[in-house]
Amino acid sequence: MASQPQPITMSAPKLPAYDEKQLPLPAYASEPVPQKKGRTLVKGLVIVFALLTCLHSLNVVNLRLCWSEGVVDASAEAQCPQASVVVPEKNSALWKSLGNTFDSDTFKARAIEWLGGAVRVPTQSYDKMGPVGEDPRWEVFGPFHDYLLKSFPLVHSTLQLTKVNTYGLVYAWKGADESLKPVLLAAHQDVVPVNPDTVDKWDHPPFSGHFDGKRIWGRGSSDDKSGLIGTLSAVESLLERGFQPTRGVVLAFGFDEEVSGLHGASSISEYLLSTYGENAFLLLVDEGGGFAQEYGGVIATPAIAEKGYLDVRVEVTSPGGHSSVPPSHTTIGILSQLLVHYEANPYEPRLSRGTPMYWKSQCLAAYAPGIPYKIRKALKKAVHSDKALREAEKELLKDPLLRAFIGTTQAIDLINGGVKTNALPEQAWAVVNHRIATDSSVDAVKEHDTALLKSLAQEFNLSYTAFGSQVTGENAPAYGTLTLSDAWGAALEPAPISPIDAPEYALLSGTIKATYNAHRELDGDDNIIVAPGIMSGNTDTRYYWALTPHIYRYNHHNSGNGTALSDGVHTINESIDADAFLEMIKFFATLILNADEFSA
Repeated sequence: MASQPQPITMSAPKLPAYDEKQLPLPAYASEPVPQKKGRTLVKGLVIVFALLTCLHSLNVVNLRLCWSEGVVDASAEAQCPQASVVVPEKNSALWKSLGNTFDSDTFKARAIEWLGGAVRVPTQSYDKMGPVGEDPRWEVFGPFHDYLLKSFPLVHSTLQLTKVNTYGLVYAWKGADESLKPVLLAAHQDVVPVNPDTVDKWDHPPFSGHFDGKRIWGRGSSDDKSGLIGTLSAVESLLERGFQPTRGVVLAFGFDEEVSGLHGASSISEYLLSTYGENAFLLLVDEGGGFAQEYGGVIATPAIAEKGYLDVRVEVTSPGGHSSVPPSHTTIGILSQLLVHYEANPYEPRLSRGTPMYWKSQCLAAYAPGIPYKIRKALKKAVHSDKALREAEKELLKDPLLRAFIGTTQAIDLINGGVKTNALPEQAWAVVNHRIATDSSVDAVKEHDTALLKSLAQEFNLSYTAFGSQVTGENAPAYGTLTLSDAWGAALEPAPISPIDAPEYALLSGTIKATYNAHRELDGDDNIIVAPGIMSGNTDTRYYWALTPHIYRYNHHNSGNGTALSDGVHTINESIDADAFLEMIKFFATLILNADEFSA
């Protein structure tokens, strides 16, 4: 996962103290009744209320939830439609048998070793690596391929393996009915580098794959070797039971997702398009969201979109000279004021209908019992009321993390200027990273940034060019120049939003619920709620948009009360709970079996 947080998980605030005055009076309480009967009624209500209060204190009855039910239940399904549990029917016996196997101590030890062994083969990727075949750092993937071949013999003897650009892996499991669109499951082999200066801060060595009895430790244990090994573990287990799919299954494993997929997923995409064609897959599932406790409910958040991306280079030039005779503002000074102006004028996020984060908020309002009543009420009304939508927005945006997910963000991440202390800098530049909201665009960000700095360009008498167009100062004397540009030529529009009213989304949602229930021996459709969300960063799916409109970034990772980033992703002490990894394997096996029986 390329430097990105999980889809939003908001911490639950403490509920306000219960106010008995808020209880609604029954309709007949205001009707005229004889004095004696009135007294009897009041006494009866007091006794009932006292009993309920007692039960509430014993956690038998939740009065707050009872009070909110009248607001929620009537429109919950309209606010956030939920799919029913989906379990295999034709392969019901196989699914149940696999479940028993996955729950055994023998399989648990096997799965832990599969993932631990993968972690012990370092596969770090780095920024600005040269082409495959020229940069020797790519060669670390050779031993990793050897490990996969040894660990998953049936996968390699049964599925057709194509290596794309040497290290990209595409496994094709041919289905009996070639008229059915295959399922595409993606993951990435590479991991972010471990900073040598932090090795001694790890509880267990970063490439040890150590299992401490509860967690598997090491770089990639969570991001994303758990997804890759989880998928292969599921396929190997199905093959061991003699399963032959009716619908084909394709596995696509890139090798440089952490550095934008320029050599891996980019090449795999070309191969898949030339081999299968556009819109050739039923659905695509890649790394991304999981499930967690949110506002007292268990919420699964498959990301149905990703934010866009733009790095804006802000460059200032002005005359140089000796620093003993300085101007009022040096190039660095001017750049500094431009950057201060950036941070003083952040993008204003807006919660808009028809966006994934609006839908996520509606799902929380409909089903999360601990969400504040004020937000719940506003979101319910927001379906039809703009005023209520703004009220909900105001409350939700108090959460900084949610604020970042809803709107376009900006972060000044790079800066450079000057070569010597006694020489006035002739050039200074900075790069401002933008993650673009799903209802915005690259052009909108360019227009915003161009307008933002125009007044300062005039104040400092700079000839101003933005993204190839002259803004001010053309054919006029100027003290210097201000230039905005796409820093690396890697601008990316927000991803297309995958539909949530499609049968494919219901298939995924039902599979999530089936896996959650099976792992805990539960029944019912509402033990876990599925709420669509987004990725604030970008995955390898950026290259796969043409393969299917049904792209879901979700690997069923149990994040507990936090997010997947709580597991040390991209920092020290990366690890994953072994039980959570086992549940991921169940998810992939269940998805393959459910998709095999799927018909729209």
